[in-house]
Amino acid sequence: MKQKIKIMPCLDMQNGRVVKGVHFVDIRDAGDPVECAKAYCAAGADELAMLDITATVEGRKTMLEVVRRVAEAATIPFTVGGGIRDVPSALEVINAGADKVSINSAAVRRPETLREMVEEVGSEKVTLAVDVDRNAALPSGYEVYIDGGRTATGKDAVEWVKEATGYGVGCVLPTSKATDGVRTGYDLDIIRKIVKVVSVPVVASGGAGTMEHFYEAVEAGATILLAASVFHFGLIKIPELKEYLRTRGVNLS
Repeated sequence: MKQKIKIMPCLDMQNGRVVKGVHFVDIRDAGDPVECAKAYCAAGADELAMLDITATVEGRKTMLEVVRRVAEAATIPFTVGGGIRDVPSALEVINAGADKVSINSAAVRRPETLREMVEEVGSEKVTLAVDVDRNAALPSGYEVYIDGGRTATGKDAVEWVKEATGYGVGCVLPTSKATDGVRTGYDLDIIRKIVKVVSVPVVASGGAGTMEHFYEAVEAGATILLAASVFHFGLIKIPELKEYLRTRGVNLS
């Protein structure tokens, strides 16, 4: 039986507001996080993500008060990322009401952090986020970036994902800088390459602009479909997207 596909709106956060950028920059305001969360729950979203996009580069923790407020409003599983560096910061976010945490830069800098988090909170609560950009010099053609997409690491993206999932993370969320926010479609190549080497759910993230793009991501092997701007600005409505995917034979949650 086909795995059930989930729709996941993403709230990129800056200064307590939902924002959306293009290629990780050119940020614009997209609303209040609590109101956004309520609206997405009502619209039939299956999960919700909230990423504090400048926490890591500003050297601070995730805004726990915002996490609490969104957690109170959300009626669906809720993943929080940004500024989560170690087990204590992960526990703070989960204790504030998040169902899962997403870790990126800190895991690259110290991979053992992943094992420690999995041991403390459980595999199903830990998502590995991976920001990538194309680099033909690397075996997979993709390089890992950290610090909100600002810093190249020299690490091959697929090799890193294989290593990281060995620590027991329950989900992988790759975002390609090349497609982020431009609405020309997900970077299907990196999705396919990651799906081939992991046995956990893979999230499609960065670039959805049409309903067809979501279907393409399912065909590439993603089981969670994340998007931001098309939902925030009303370009695609979740009930209509779900109906479209059903007509294409997609098994939805």
